[in-house]
Amino acid sequence: MPRTATRSPNLEWTDPDCPVARTLDLVGDKWTLLVIRDAMDGARSFTEFQRRTDIARNILSDRLRKLVGHGLLAQCTAPSGRRQEYVLTDVGRDLFPAILTLRQWGERNTFAPGETHSTLVDEHGARIPEIVPTGADGAPVDALTSHVRTP
Repeated sequence: MPRTATRSPNLEWTDPDCPVARTLDLVGDKWTLLVIRDAMDGARSFTEFQRRTDIARNILSDRLRKLVGHGLLAQCTAPSGRRQEYVLTDVGRDLFPAILTLRQWGERNTFAPGETHSTLVDEHGARIPEIVPTGADGAPVDALTSHVRTP
């Protein structure tokens, strides 16, 4: 599998020098992130993605084509040989920390105290700990203690 996402000839970067903008150009709409989320949770078939997200078929087709074209998903023949499946590539799996951070932000900021929601757990059933960015010295880093250095 390719290690970096591929760029289609017709993709124009919103801000060519910014990694955030380039990432959003590839995965910045809700349907794309929900497809990635579901692929991480084991969805493989078009039907399964459509059922889990309730996305319109034409939009799902477009998002799957885009994700395959940019190397985040790979398309392969299902074991039955009767349909195509979609599997995450290494590049797609690299989005796990971003999806986890979005999930944890949502848990903190979009649910009322005590409101039920799904929980992400590890292979032993333990809840995944909060992601806290740290600097080289191990101290927590946030928007107030970091800045962007431009070339």
